[in-house]
Amino acid sequence: MTMDRNLALELVRTTEAAALSSARLMGRGDETAADQAAVDAMRNALNRIEMDATVVIGEGERDEAPMLYIGEKVGMGGGPKVELALDPLEGTTICATGGPSALSVIAAAEEEGFLHAPDTYMDKLAVGPEARGAIDIDKGPTENLQRVAEAKGVPVDELTVVILDRPRHEKLIEEVRQAGSRIMLIKDGDVSAAIATCSREQPVDVLMGIGGAPEGVIAAAALRCIGGEIQGRLMPRNEREAERAKAMGMRDVQAKLTMDCLARGDVMFAATGVTSGNFLKGVRFRAQGALTQSVVMRSRTMTVRYIEAEHNFRHKLL
Repeated sequence: MTMDRNLALELVRTTEAAALSSARLMGRGDETAADQAAVDAMRNALNRIEMDATVVIGEGERDEAPMLYIGEKVGMGGGPKVELALDPLEGTTICATGGPSALSVIAAAEEEGFLHAPDTYMDKLAVGPEARGAIDIDKGPTENLQRVAEAKGVPVDELTVVILDRPRHEKLIEEVRQAGSRIMLIKDGDVSAAIATCSREQPVDVLMGIGGAPEGVIAAAALRCIGGEIQGRLMPRNEREAERAKAMGMRDVQAKLTMDCLARGDVMFAATGVTSGNFLKGVRFRAQGALTQSVVMRSRTMTVRYIEAEHNFRHKLL
């Protein structure tokens, strides 16, 4: 049974629920509580959907429950068999500190649609539709910037590169600056940063650097729906993570991961803003209710819909 387009709206309801719950803890300084609130709300919403779903990209391994863990079964059963890649709160630190661009995100694909990978690191390179086909993660940052600039018809010094602000990126940042490109350093949230490469309204051309592998798969799902491209390579932190990747079906842990390796076939993606950013507005609480902004995408039609919702808490259980 294939995924029905109505499933996309059901996915939005799960991200809305997670966003509403975690936003109540925005700025409280408690990352764990905010993340747990998002997880609980998303799990409850998922278990009200008529589907037979398995989490393949989640919040870690089974022994880390009650997070939505890799291998967890959700849904009411019946309906389509789907795989889920999700992050109930992408940007836990952002939410806890009241920063911008925290999201709740989820993607769905048919069976074997997503890369099955452990919760480890991934080197990533992402661009929008204009530079699709121009990048190669096997090449260095300077060459990739030259390729992207040529594809977009602009000088290298007009490109803006988003990089996570981490000590591990010191050499990458130095090389990008030497190449002449601008850099936008972010504290967290590289899913929204990857999506921003596809937006004409955002001053972002390239995402580079090492972040979470789960976020890489989720970003690939979104970019598949809007014509962008991401490539990656797993960066296991230890031998246990490398062996876990092999046990999950990866023959070569160091292999280049193309778009079709990360997300393939019919894919749906949904996200709701938790805190406001360039991509989505965050939750705005009102008396006895709240406003949310979400996006839902489908790769089959490459349709992107933005949804503004008004939630009345007098008639709704979170």
